[in-house]
Amino acid sequence: MDDGKPTEPRAKWWSRPTAGPATTDEAPEPAPAQSAGSADAPVSAEAPTVSVPPATPGAPEAHDAPEAPAVLDAPHDAPGEAPAPQPLHEPDPYGTPPYGGPGPWAPAPPVQRPTPAHGTPVPPPYAGTNGAGISVAPPPAPQDPHPPAPQWQSYDPWGAPRQPLVTQPGPPLPDGRRKNRRGAMLVGALILALVAGGIGGGIGAYIERNGGLTSVELPQDERDGGGRAPDSVAGIAASALPSVVTLHVTGATESGTGTGFVLDDRGHILTNNHVVAPAGSSGEITVTFSGGETATAEVVGKDSGYDLAVVKVSGVSGLKPLPLGNSDNVQVGDPVVAIGAPFDLSNTVTSGIISAKDRPITAGGEKGDGSDVSYVNALQTDAPINPGNSGGPLVDTDAHVIGINSAIRAADSGSAGEGGQAGSIGLGFAIPINQGKLVAEQLINTGKATHPVIGVTLDMKYTGDGAKVGGSTRGSSPVTAGGPADKAGIEADDVITEVDGKRVHSGEELIVKIRSHRPGDDLELTVTRGGKDLSITLTLGSATGT
Repeated sequence: MDDGKPTEPRAKWWSRPTAGPATTDEAPEPAPAQSAGSADAPVSAEAPTVSVPPATPGAPEAHDAPEAPAVLDAPHDAPGEAPAPQPLHEPDPYGTPPYGGPGPWAPAPPVQRPTPAHGTPVPPPYAGTNGAGISVAPPPAPQDPHPPAPQWQSYDPWGAPRQPLVTQPGPPLPDGRRKNRRGAMLVGALILALVAGGIGGGIGAYIERNGGLTSVELPQDERDGGGRAPDSVAGIAASALPSVVTLHVTGATESGTGTGFVLDDRGHILTNNHVVAPAGSSGEITVTFSGGETATAEVVGKDSGYDLAVVKVSGVSGLKPLPLGNSDNVQVGDPVVAIGAPFDLSNTVTSGIISAKDRPITAGGEKGDGSDVSYVNALQTDAPINPGNSGGPLVDTDAHVIGINSAIRAADSGSAGEGGQAGSIGLGFAIPINQGKLVAEQLINTGKATHPVIGVTLDMKYTGDGAKVGGSTRGSSPVTAGGPADKAGIEADDVITEVDGKRVHSGEELIVKIRSHRPGDDLELTVTRGGKDLSITLTLGSATGT
């Protein structure tokens, strides 16, 4: 392909073909010869006129004859030449051949070349022929006001591949300057990192110490809390807590924790017998006061039947005794406060009411011989009492002691004792302080307590209503000879149903009611014998407790 380099006019494939030799009898009129100088004359811009003889019927098709070169008209202004002959008819604008030649093809669209980059020289357009086979000169190239650089002058995007263009780089920098510049950049980066790290660390430390860049102050009631009413729980606790102590008992085989309260300024402290029992005869008892002071205590006296004990601390001053109230004046529903060390949590305060009075309970019995069983005509309360509260005070609204917390009813085992380490279910029992006062006075004065007795042996297996006196056997009697019952006329197999007009339902309940009195008190008993009810007056005797 010689695209862009034509040497002579050539007819394209869509140009109108020239007629072949004539097949008719008449010879075609020869065309006048061109002068020698016409070949060098410039080509006219106008389309030349081509003479085509008329088609002869029966003549072979035009495409079977060899093509003859088209005759170009010389320019009209050439000097010394005759005017060219004109055709007898107007030229066919479509150039339609007479016998099935190529159709009236439209000129091909101009070649779309890619737009080169700015400043890139573009090769001249294709200088070929037009549709009539006439050579057409390319239009003049526009002048670029900004001539390209010399390295782009020989660039031809349509030409054969050549060697890649090589741009001339600038003069290289000296090695010293490169190294200095790189080193300066590294030093600057390190300095920036150190400064940023120091600033960030300082800000983080400040925020951690101060909780933020700004301090937050929440609104709060600035009013003075003031005092509390003396009969409120807070007022009662403030008054009673300085008199309450925590006992830590350590023995040879066991240990325990309980509570007590100060009876007088000589250092006597009242608590439960089962609290100090683990110490035995050689154990140690440590008393901790509400302020944290500690002292060693020794046992003054104890009684298992009442489940009460008195210990004494020495060398302690500033003791504050807790006032004692009157448990006979307590009414069901009265508010009460319990203070103690449940599970060794000292100075714990709970509150509730008196749920019931004269509730007969028994506690202990771990030895199995009955010697450690206590019988209590107790006050029942719903103030939470837990293991560790034993021996602590149950106080009224005047902060006066009305009971000694001793037992709870446990839901898991049903036991009334506190040794099972069960939690409170709202059934707590306290020894009335009137009974506790009598026993404490006896223990402080004599070291032992006396129990009121009637002088009979009861049948504890009796399931009927009331307390039944045991039956007679050969050589023994359930009624102690010369005792209070013998003197009052009570016999074997009698059933005691009332004491001072109050119904008795079991032997334990009879013992509890008797223990709530002092020796020498007179009791009115109702006894059933042989289906008949008898009224008997009995004077209580005494016995030394253990």
